[in-house]
Amino acid sequence: MRDSLHAQRFGGAVTWNGINEVVRRRWPEWRVAVRHETWTRSDALLAADGAPPGELLRRAPPLGAYPPASQFSTAVFEADADAFVLSIQPDLLTGLVRHRGDGWLLYPESWRTWPEADRAWLRAAFEPAPALSVEASIANFAAIVARLRARTAAPILIFNVSAAVPGDDVHAYEGLDETLATRIRRFNLALTELSAATGVSVIDVDRIVARAGAGRVKLDALHLNAEGCALVAEETARVLDELGCFAEGPA
Repeated sequence: MRDSLHAQRFGGAVTWNGINEVVRRRWPEWRVAVRHETWTRSDALLAADGAPPGELLRRAPPLGAYPPASQFSTAVFEADADAFVLSIQPDLLTGLVRHRGDGWLLYPESWRTWPEADRAWLRAAFEPAPALSVEASIANFAAIVARLRARTAAPILIFNVSAAVPGDDVHAYEGLDETLATRIRRFNLALTELSAATGVSVIDVDRIVARAGAGRVKLDALHLNAEGCALVAEETARVLDELGCFAEGPA
């Protein structure tokens, strides 16, 4: 989502410059201000109260792109935005840990590279949080949608995920645990049902990739190349237009 709407960079070079590449061409008088908020998973987002735990601030482990202020932020529920764009991707794969004493969730990004003292603290103070089931995830998203709609009528868009996983050639599933491709399909279907129940808009990345060809626009199981990002940005702009976001002149 970030690569498609904000910008994609490889090796320090910008390979796709976000949704404004589309907007400048189709609506020259408009510019979209994209505010990208990193969050870890739907359950952690709903539990956030805007105040990182004091123990985490005192320890200050190297959390990279997911600092405490980001992981415990409530900004998405407070922003005065013209549209909100979310993704189910974090719920598919993001592994969190739960504080043994106080129960708060943490994404320990790149924990294997932490100093040994921080890794020892992580092992002693936390336990793995279970992966989210599709039912739990969609219930969380329904709660997120309800919380947003309690204070704003702005459109809500949610990205699904392409189920084309490189190297997945399974043809018999007896005795297998859930594969990534199967998990993605289940989440995508549940997101469709959430849209039917709530009216949120689905940015169908799965359909976009299928039409273009996964071998052509995917870099790996989850990431798109610049062409794929452009196609997703085009679709997002189309949906925003249909929802009336470009109906009036820009402020």
